[in-house]
Amino acid sequence: MQGMKHLFALALIAALYAAPSMAAPMQPTASSAVDLEALKYISRVLVVFAPAPEDPSFLRQMSLLAEDRGELAERDFVLVVDTDPAAMSALRTKLRPSGFALLVVDKDGKTALRKPRPWSLREIMRAIDKLPSRQGEILEALPSGR
Repeated sequence: MQGMKHLFALALIAALYAAPSMAAPMQPTASSAVDLEALKYISRVLVVFAPAPEDPSFLRQMSLLAEDRGELAERDFVLVVDTDPAAMSALRTKLRPSGFALLVVDKDGKTALRKPRPWSLREIMRAIDKLPSRQGEILEALPSGR
């Protein structure tokens, strides 16, 4: 039965991201396939934890993330979902979520954001753009440099 729930969650996520109006949506990765240490200094990790694939907060968060038009990729994000607490993935063990949780792990490997409710892309992007690591990236992208 647990395997069916996991398949349901993946099908739901695929349906949300298959909308024809989406430009370059971020594809989610299962938490079991993510090694935070390997992503250190390369990518930020946006993790959505939920107690079950049918969790209303999870469904709402995935719907909000489906509105992504490239903002996540622009900020070097990897999107990770974990809706199976019983599996106790290494990511779940390390980050220790309780129920629904939205987390951002910055490029330095530290948790930069932890929220117990869904957040819009705008809220996430505003929080990320205030981080020192992101401020440095913005400066580097300017034609005049630093």
